[in-house]
Amino acid sequence: MNWIEIIIHTTNEAIEPISNILNDAGANGVVIVDPSDLTKEKRSKFGELYELNESHYPTSGVLLKAYFLNNDEWSIKKETIQENITNLQQYEIDIGLNKMITREVQEEDWENEWKKYFKPIAVTDRLTIVPSWETYQKQHDDELMITIDPGMAFGTGTHPTTVLSMMALEKVVQKNDIVLDVGSGSGVLSIAAILLGAHHVYAYDLDEVAVNSTIINRDMNHFEENITVKQNDLLTNVHQKANIIVSNILADILLQLIDDAWNLLENEGYFITSGIIKSKEQMVKEALENKGFFIEKTNELDNWISFIAIKSNKNSR
Repeated sequence: MNWIEIIIHTTNEAIEPISNILNDAGANGVVIVDPSDLTKEKRSKFGELYELNESHYPTSGVLLKAYFLNNDEWSIKKETIQENITNLQQYEIDIGLNKMITREVQEEDWENEWKKYFKPIAVTDRLTIVPSWETYQKQHDDELMITIDPGMAFGTGTHPTTVLSMMALEKVVQKNDIVLDVGSGSGVLSIAAILLGAHHVYAYDLDEVAVNSTIINRDMNHFEENITVKQNDLLTNVHQKANIIVSNILADILLQLIDDAWNLLENEGYFITSGIIKSKEQMVKEALENKGFFIEKTNELDNWISFIAIKSNKNSR
Protein backbone atom coordinates (compact mmCIF):
# COMPACT_ATOMS: atom_id res chain seq x y z
CA MET A 1 0.00 0.00 0.00
CA ASN A 2 1.35 3.43 -0.96
CA TRP A 3 1.08 6.51 1.22
CA ILE A 4 1.68 10.21 0.79
CA GLU A 5 4.08 11.78 3.29
CA ILE A 6 3.41 15.46 3.81
CA ILE A 7 6.14 17.51 5.51
CA ILE A 8 5.21 20.91 6.96
CA HIS A 9 7.89 23.33 8.14
CA THR A 10 6.30 25.40 10.91
CA THR A 11 6.79 26.57 14.51
CA ASN A 12 6.63 24.91 17.90
CA GLU A 13 3.58 27.04 18.73
CA ALA A 14 1.69 25.62 15.75
CA ILE A 15 2.38 21.95 16.43
CA GLU A 16 -0.89 21.15 18.18
CA PRO A 17 -3.33 23.10 15.97
CA ILE A 18 -1.67 21.81 12.79
CA SER A 19 -1.69 18.26 14.16
CA ASN A 20 -5.42 18.67 14.74
CA ILE A 21 -5.88 19.87 11.17
CA LEU A 22 -3.94 16.90 9.83
CA ASN A 23 -5.92 14.50 11.96
CA ASP A 24 -9.23 16.01 10.85
CA ALA A 25 -8.10 15.48 7.26
CA GLY A 26 -7.53 11.78 7.99
CA ALA A 27 -3.82 11.58 8.79
CA ASN A 28 -2.66 8.07 9.60
CA GLY A 29 0.27 9.11 11.75
CA VAL A 30 2.15 12.31 12.60
CA VAL A 31 5.82 12.68 13.53
CA ILE A 32 7.17 15.83 15.23
CA VAL A 33 10.78 16.62 14.29
CA ASP A 34 11.98 19.30 16.72
CA PRO A 35 15.64 20.43 16.60
CA SER A 36 15.48 21.41 20.27
CA ASP A 37 15.70 17.68 20.96
CA LEU A 38 19.31 17.84 19.80
CA THR A 39 20.28 20.34 22.49
CA LYS A 40 18.27 18.99 25.41
CA GLU A 41 19.90 16.65 27.88
CA LYS A 42 19.05 13.18 26.63
CA ARG A 43 20.93 11.24 29.28
CA SER A 44 18.73 10.19 32.16
CA LYS A 45 20.07 10.16 35.68
CA PHE A 46 20.65 6.45 35.16
CA GLY A 47 23.12 7.08 32.34
CA GLU A 48 21.12 6.04 29.29
CA LEU A 49 21.69 8.03 26.12
CA TYR A 50 19.81 7.82 22.84
CA GLU A 51 21.76 9.24 19.92
CA LEU A 52 19.89 11.41 17.45
CA ASN A 53 20.93 12.02 13.85
CA GLU A 54 21.28 15.77 13.27
CA SER A 55 20.66 15.35 9.54
CA HIS A 56 17.04 14.40 10.28
CA TYR A 57 16.31 17.78 11.89
CA PRO A 58 15.69 21.30 10.51
CA THR A 59 18.05 24.11 11.52
CA SER A 60 15.08 26.22 12.69
CA GLY A 61 11.39 25.71 13.39
CA VAL A 62 9.95 22.21 13.46
CA LEU A 63 8.84 19.66 10.90
CA LEU A 64 5.52 17.85 11.07
CA LYS A 65 5.39 14.69 8.99
CA ALA A 66 1.94 13.24 8.35
CA TYR A 67 0.78 10.27 6.31
CA PHE A 68 -2.25 9.85 4.06
CA LEU A 69 -3.46 7.09 1.80
CA ASN A 70 -2.49 7.80 -1.79
CA ASN A 71 -5.93 7.78 -3.39
CA ASP A 72 -8.23 9.97 -5.47
CA GLU A 73 -9.13 12.12 -2.45
CA TRP A 74 -5.56 13.24 -1.73
CA SER A 75 -5.43 16.34 -3.94
CA ILE A 76 -8.59 17.76 -2.34
CA LYS A 77 -7.30 16.99 1.14
CA LYS A 78 -4.02 18.73 0.38
CA GLU A 79 -5.80 21.94 -0.63
CA THR A 80 -7.97 21.82 2.49
CA ILE A 81 -4.93 21.30 4.73
CA GLN A 82 -3.07 24.22 3.18
CA GLU A 83 -6.07 26.52 3.56
CA ASN A 84 -6.79 25.53 7.17
CA ILE A 85 -3.17 25.98 8.23
CA THR A 86 -3.01 29.43 6.64
CA ASN A 87 -6.24 30.35 8.44
CA LEU A 88 -4.57 29.74 11.81
CA GLN A 89 -3.01 33.18 11.44
CA GLN A 90 -6.36 34.79 12.21
CA TYR A 91 -6.06 33.30 15.70
CA GLU A 92 -2.63 34.94 16.10
CA ILE A 93 -0.86 31.57 15.86
CA ASP A 94 2.63 31.86 14.39
CA ILE A 95 2.83 29.28 11.58
CA GLY A 96 6.37 30.25 10.59
CA LEU A 97 7.57 29.30 7.11
CA ASN A 98 4.45 27.21 6.49
CA LYS A 99 6.37 25.34 3.79
CA MET A 100 4.85 22.07 2.59
CA ILE A 101 6.41 19.27 0.55
CA THR A 102 5.00 15.84 -0.30
CA ARG A 103 6.35 12.52 -1.47
CA GLU A 104 5.10 8.99 -1.99
CA VAL A 105 6.28 6.36 0.51
CA GLN A 106 5.76 2.68 1.16
CA GLU A 107 3.77 1.55 4.19
CA GLU A 108 6.80 0.18 6.02
CA ASP A 109 8.56 3.55 5.64
CA TRP A 110 6.04 5.55 7.66
CA GLU A 111 5.51 2.76 10.18
CA ASN A 112 9.24 2.78 10.94
CA GLU A 113 9.43 6.58 10.97
CA TRP A 114 8.26 6.62 14.59
CA LYS A 115 11.24 4.58 15.67
CA LYS A 116 13.76 7.19 14.54
CA TYR A 117 12.52 9.73 17.04
CA PHE A 118 10.77 7.85 19.84
CA LYS A 119 12.77 5.99 22.49
CA PRO A 120 12.05 5.40 26.19
CA ILE A 121 12.41 8.70 28.00
CA ALA A 122 12.08 9.74 31.64
CA VAL A 123 9.81 12.79 31.48
CA THR A 124 9.58 13.43 35.24
CA ASP A 125 11.33 12.09 38.33
CA ARG A 126 9.02 9.07 38.35
CA LEU A 127 7.26 8.81 34.98
CA THR A 128 8.92 7.18 31.99
CA ILE A 129 7.25 6.87 28.59
CA VAL A 130 8.05 3.67 26.70
CA PRO A 131 7.05 3.01 23.07
CA SER A 132 5.21 -0.27 22.65
CA TRP A 133 7.92 -1.74 20.39
CA GLU A 134 10.76 -1.21 22.91
CA THR A 135 11.89 -3.61 25.63
CA TYR A 136 12.62 -1.61 28.76
CA GLN A 137 13.40 -2.52 32.37
CA LYS A 138 12.64 -0.29 35.34
CA GLN A 139 15.71 1.63 36.46
CA HIS A 140 14.59 2.32 40.06
CA ASP A 141 11.84 1.17 42.41
CA ASP A 142 9.80 4.39 42.17
CA GLU A 143 9.78 4.49 38.37
CA LEU A 144 6.35 4.34 36.73
CA MET A 145 6.24 3.22 33.10
CA ILE A 146 3.65 4.39 30.58
CA THR A 147 3.55 2.21 27.49
CA ILE A 148 2.08 3.91 24.44
CA ASP A 149 1.76 3.48 20.71
CA PRO A 150 1.45 7.01 19.24
CA GLY A 151 -0.37 5.55 16.24
CA MET A 152 -2.23 8.69 15.18
CA ALA A 153 -1.81 12.45 15.45
CA PHE A 154 -1.45 12.76 19.19
CA GLY A 155 2.28 12.53 19.71
CA THR A 156 4.51 10.54 21.99
CA GLY A 157 3.84 12.32 25.27
CA THR A 158 7.18 14.11 25.21
CA HIS A 159 6.02 17.49 23.87
CA PRO A 160 6.70 20.25 26.45
CA THR A 161 2.98 20.86 27.10
CA THR A 162 2.47 17.18 27.95
CA VAL A 163 5.61 17.03 30.06
CA LEU A 164 4.44 20.08 32.03
CA SER A 165 1.08 18.40 32.61
CA MET A 166 2.72 15.22 33.91
CA MET A 167 5.02 17.21 36.17
CA ALA A 168 1.96 18.92 37.64
CA LEU A 169 0.10 15.64 38.09
CA GLU A 170 3.11 14.19 39.86
CA LYS A 171 2.93 17.03 42.38
CA VAL A 172 -0.79 17.03 43.14
CA VAL A 173 -2.33 13.56 42.61
CA GLN A 174 -3.36 11.89 45.85
CA LYS A 175 -4.56 8.37 46.50
CA ASN A 176 -8.20 7.84 45.50
CA ASP A 177 -8.51 11.13 43.59
CA ILE A 178 -11.06 11.45 40.80
CA VAL A 179 -9.52 13.09 37.73
CA LEU A 180 -11.04 14.55 34.58
CA ASP A 181 -8.71 14.57 31.55
CA VAL A 182 -10.12 17.06 29.04
CA GLY A 183 -8.70 16.66 25.54
CA SER A 184 -7.17 13.28 26.29
CA GLY A 185 -5.37 12.81 22.95
CA SER A 186 -3.22 9.70 23.31
CA GLY A 187 -4.41 9.10 26.88
CA VAL A 188 -0.96 9.53 28.38
CA LEU A 189 -2.12 11.93 31.11
CA SER A 190 -4.97 9.63 32.12
CA ILE A 191 -2.56 6.73 32.44
CA ALA A 192 -0.09 8.86 34.39
CA ALA A 193 -2.80 9.91 36.86
CA ILE A 194 -3.73 6.30 37.61
CA LEU A 195 -0.09 5.28 38.02
CA LEU A 196 0.35 8.15 40.48
CA GLY A 197 -2.49 6.87 42.64
CA ALA A 198 -5.74 8.31 41.32
CA HIS A 199 -8.78 6.10 41.83
CA HIS A 200 -10.50 6.81 38.52
CA VAL A 201 -10.01 9.02 35.47
CA TYR A 202 -12.73 10.20 33.10
CA ALA A 203 -11.07 11.00 29.77
CA TYR A 204 -12.85 13.19 27.24
CA ASP A 205 -11.99 14.20 23.70
CA LEU A 206 -14.13 15.55 20.89
CA ASP A 207 -12.17 13.75 18.19
CA GLU A 208 -13.17 10.14 17.56
CA VAL A 209 -9.61 9.18 16.60
CA ALA A 210 -8.31 10.60 19.89
CA VAL A 211 -10.93 8.63 21.80
CA ASN A 212 -9.82 5.44 20.07
CA SER A 213 -6.17 6.27 20.71
CA THR A 214 -6.87 6.80 24.42
CA ILE A 215 -8.71 3.47 24.58
CA ILE A 216 -5.88 1.60 22.84
CA ASN A 217 -3.23 3.00 25.17
CA ARG A 218 -5.43 2.57 28.24
CA ASP A 219 -5.89 -1.11 27.42
CA MET A 220 -2.19 -1.55 26.63
CA ASN A 221 -1.48 -0.42 30.20
CA HIS A 222 -4.29 -2.63 31.61
CA PHE A 223 -6.34 0.21 33.08
CA GLU A 224 -9.70 -0.74 31.57
CA GLU A 225 -11.33 -0.61 35.02
CA ASN A 226 -9.70 2.67 36.03
CA ILE A 227 -10.14 4.93 33.01
CA THR A 228 -13.49 5.73 31.39
CA VAL A 229 -13.16 7.19 27.91
CA LYS A 230 -15.92 9.18 26.20
CA GLN A 231 -16.30 11.37 23.16
CA ASN A 232 -17.33 14.81 24.38
CA ASP A 233 -16.97 18.51 23.66
CA LEU A 234 -14.79 19.71 26.56
CA LEU A 235 -16.96 19.35 29.72
CA THR A 236 -20.32 20.11 28.14
CA ASN A 237 -23.06 18.14 29.93
CA VAL A 238 -20.52 16.45 32.21
CA HIS A 239 -21.71 16.18 35.82
CA GLN A 240 -18.89 14.14 37.36
CA LYS A 241 -17.27 15.93 40.29
CA ALA A 242 -13.49 15.72 40.50
CA ASN A 243 -10.50 16.43 42.73
CA ILE A 244 -8.33 17.27 39.71
CA ILE A 245 -9.06 18.48 36.19
CA VAL A 246 -6.18 18.43 33.72
CA SER A 247 -6.38 19.92 30.25
CA ASN A 248 -3.57 20.17 27.72
CA ILE A 249 -5.21 22.17 24.94
CA LEU A 250 -4.75 25.54 23.25
CA ALA A 251 -5.10 28.68 25.35
CA ASP A 252 -8.14 30.02 23.51
CA ILE A 253 -10.00 26.75 24.07
CA LEU A 254 -8.95 26.64 27.72
CA LEU A 255 -10.86 29.88 28.25
CA GLN A 256 -14.07 28.08 27.24
CA LEU A 257 -13.39 25.41 29.86
CA ILE A 258 -12.89 27.55 32.95
CA ASP A 259 -16.53 27.90 34.07
CA ASP A 260 -17.26 24.16 33.80
CA ALA A 261 -13.98 23.31 35.52
CA TRP A 262 -14.90 25.54 38.45
CA ASN A 263 -18.35 23.98 38.76
CA LEU A 264 -17.10 20.39 38.65
CA LEU A 265 -14.10 20.70 40.94
CA GLU A 266 -14.43 19.88 44.62
CA ASN A 267 -13.41 22.69 46.95
CA GLU A 268 -9.61 22.91 47.09
CA GLY A 269 -9.50 20.86 43.88
CA TYR A 270 -6.75 21.41 41.31
CA PHE A 271 -7.14 22.69 37.76
CA ILE A 272 -4.01 21.89 35.72
CA THR A 273 -3.84 23.81 32.46
CA SER A 274 -1.18 23.44 29.78
CA GLY A 275 -0.84 24.10 26.05
CA ILE A 276 -0.36 27.82 26.76
CA ILE A 277 2.22 29.58 24.62
CA LYS A 278 4.19 32.24 26.52
CA SER A 279 2.51 35.13 24.69
CA LYS A 280 -0.90 34.05 26.04
CA GLU A 281 0.18 33.39 29.62
CA GLN A 282 -1.30 36.59 31.06
CA MET A 283 -4.60 36.15 29.22
CA VAL A 284 -5.19 32.70 30.74
CA LYS A 285 -3.87 33.73 34.16
CA GLU A 286 -6.30 36.64 34.38
CA ALA A 287 -9.23 34.49 33.27
CA LEU A 288 -8.46 31.89 35.94
CA GLU A 289 -8.07 34.47 38.69
CA ASN A 290 -11.18 36.37 37.64
CA LYS A 291 -13.15 33.15 38.10
CA GLY A 292 -11.72 32.70 41.58
CA PHE A 293 -8.89 30.25 41.00
CA PHE A 294 -5.69 30.73 42.99
CA ILE A 295 -2.56 30.14 40.89
CA GLU A 296 -0.41 27.98 43.14
CA LYS A 297 2.36 27.31 40.64
CA THR A 298 3.41 28.49 37.19
CA ASN A 299 5.80 26.27 35.25
CA GLU A 300 7.55 26.97 31.95
CA LEU A 301 9.31 24.73 29.44
CA ASP A 302 10.51 25.72 25.97
CA ASN A 303 8.29 28.84 25.87
CA TRP A 304 5.20 26.88 26.99
CA ILE A 305 3.34 27.65 30.22
CA SER A 306 1.41 25.45 32.62
CA PHE A 307 -0.63 26.56 35.63
CA ILE A 308 -1.51 24.60 38.73
CA ALA A 309 -4.61 26.43 39.97
CA ILE A 310 -6.74 25.73 43.04
CA LYS A 311 -10.46 26.27 43.45
CA SER A 312 -10.08 28.50 46.45
CA ASN A 313 -10.39 32.13 47.50
CA LYS A 314 -7.07 33.78 46.73
CA ASN A 315 -7.42 36.01 49.76
CA SER A 316 -7.56 33.05 52.12
CA ARG A 317 -4.02 32.00 51.25
